[in-house]
Amino acid sequence: MRTSIAATMLTVALSAGLLAAKAPIAMASTLSRAVAENDHRQPAIPHPQQQAAAAQALADFEARAGQKPNILLFIVDDLGYGDPGAFGGGEAVGAPTPHMDRLADEGLMLTSTYSQYTCTPTRAAIFTGRLPVRTGLIRPILAGDSVSVNPWEGETSIARLLSNQGYYSLLVGKWHIGEEEGMRPHDVGFDEFYGYYRAQKEYTQRFDERRYPDLVLDDDKLERYDRIKADDNLIHGLADGTTEVVSQVSSIEDMAEGDARLRDYTVDSIQRLSQQDAPFFITHAFMKVHADNWPSEAFRGASPSKYPYKDAVVEVDSYIGDIVQALDDSGELEDTFIFVTSDNGPQMDSWPDSGYTPFRGAKGTTWEGGVRVPGIAYWKGMIPPGQRSDGLFDLMDLFNTFATLGGAEDGIPQDRYIDGIDQTSFLLTENGQSHREQVYMWLGNQFTALRMREYKMHTAVVRADDGLRWIDMATVERTALAPWLFNLYIDPKEQMTVGHRRNAWQASMVAEAGAHRATFEKFPAKNIGLE
Repeated sequence: MRTSIAATMLTVALSAGLLAAKAPIAMASTLSRAVAENDHRQPAIPHPQQQAAAAQALADFEARAGQKPNILLFIVDDLGYGDPGAFGGGEAVGAPTPHMDRLADEGLMLTSTYSQYTCTPTRAAIFTGRLPVRTGLIRPILAGDSVSVNPWEGETSIARLLSNQGYYSLLVGKWHIGEEEGMRPHDVGFDEFYGYYRAQKEYTQRFDERRYPDLVLDDDKLERYDRIKADDNLIHGLADGTTEVVSQVSSIEDMAEGDARLRDYTVDSIQRLSQQDAPFFITHAFMKVHADNWPSEAFRGASPSKYPYKDAVVEVDSYIGDIVQALDDSGELEDTFIFVTSDNGPQMDSWPDSGYTPFRGAKGTTWEGGVRVPGIAYWKGMIPPGQRSDGLFDLMDLFNTFATLGGAEDGIPQDRYIDGIDQTSFLLTENGQSHREQVYMWLGNQFTALRMREYKMHTAVVRADDGLRWIDMATVERTALAPWLFNLYIDPKEQMTVGHRRNAWQASMVAEAGAHRATFEKFPAKNIGLE
C-alpha cells in the first residue's frame, strides 16, 4: 500500500483530531440534514408527516389483515446493477428479467441502493443492522479459517427480533456467515434453515477438472483439500438444534440444480405457512449467480446470450416469478412486503462468468461498481406502483425497516451502535423521501469512502492492474493531499474529481467522515480473527 505524507496527515486528522473532539454526529457539518436521537443510532433525516402517514397505513393494514405483514427478502448472489432489465440490462445484455422488471414497474425502484463490497459483510450487515467492521465479519469465513470468537456472540439478528414478535423466520439458500455450531442460521434466530452454508464455487471446484485441474487431478492435493472437512451438503436445520443432511453435493450437476431445489422449498413453505395464524419472514438467498455458474438443465441455453452466467440470470428471475406466484396462489401476496437486491456488485474477476455494472469497479471495491446494487421494493396495494427514487438506501436499513414492519422496534439493542435506519416511510409513501443522509464504506478494517447526497468522497481507492481483476490483481492506495471527491450526478463513473476546483463541500465531507469514526470510540469494533 502506498501512503503519502499528505494522506497520512489526512488519516491523522480523521482518526485522531476529530475523534478527540467527540463532535456530535448530527453537527458534523452544515451539509447534513440528519438528526441524532441518541449516541447509538445512525442519525437520520426526519420527515414527520411522511412517517405519520406510513404509520397510519400500517395500522390500517393490520386492522384489515388481522396481523403484521409477511416479509420476503430475495438476495441474488453477485448480481450486477446493470443485469435486471429495469436497471438497463435484461434483453439489452442478453438475459431478459421480466419478473424482476414487473416488480420494479409495479413497485418502487431504488437507484441508489448500497451493499457492502462482498457477500459475507453484506449478509451480516442486513441481518444485524451493523457495519461489518463493528461485528468483525469483514470477509467470508472460508474453509480452513479459524476465528478467535463466535462472530454472532453479542449480536442480535432481525430473524430473532421478528421471531420474538410471533413471526416464523425461515432462511432458504446461501448463508455464508459461519457453519460451525453457534454460527448457523438456526442458531442465531431463524426458526428454520434449508440451504447451503457456503458459496456455489466452493461446492463445485473439487469436481471441475477443466477449471481446477491442479486440484482435481492431483490425488495428494485433493486428499489434503478434503481434510479441511468443509460441509458440502444441503442442510435442514431447526431452532431447537436439529440439523440434518438433506443431500450431499457430489457433482457439478448436483449444484446446478441447487437453486431449483431451493425454489421448490420456498414455494412449499409459503403454502404451508399460509395456513398458520402468524406472519412469516422468509429470506430466499440464491446460490446463483455467484461463479462458477452451472445452469439447471432446464435453463441451459435459455438466455439469448447462451453464456452460463446469462442463463443463470434468466433462471433466478424465473424462480422469483414462481415464488411471487406462490404468494398470490396462497392468498398472501397483498399481505407481503417484498424486497429484491444483490449482495454486492458483479465479480468481474471471473469474467465472462460475471455480471454487468455501468459503474467503475466491481465486487471487492468501494467504487460504485462494487457496492451499488439493484433495489426493488414491492407490496401490492401498499406501495404505489411505477415509482423511482434516487434516495440513498443502505441494505443495513432493512434491519430497522423490517423491525418496524413487524412491530419489533423495541427489541433493537441499545448497548451497541446500529448503523441501519428505519426507511419504512420512504418505501411506503408515494414520492417518499429517504431518511438516510450518509452511506459509509469500508474495505475490511479500512474506511475508504463516503456518499452524501450526490457526492462521493474516497480516502482510499482500489486500483486494478487490468479492467477486470478487481480482487486478484488489485491494490489499495490512499489518496494524496486531498480526498478524491466526485459528483455522481454528473460523473457516475467516478472518472473526474471535483474537489477544490468545483465543489464547496470537501471540508464538510471530511468532517462527516471524522464524526463517523468517532462512533467507534464509545462502541469499539470487534476483532474475531479475520484479516
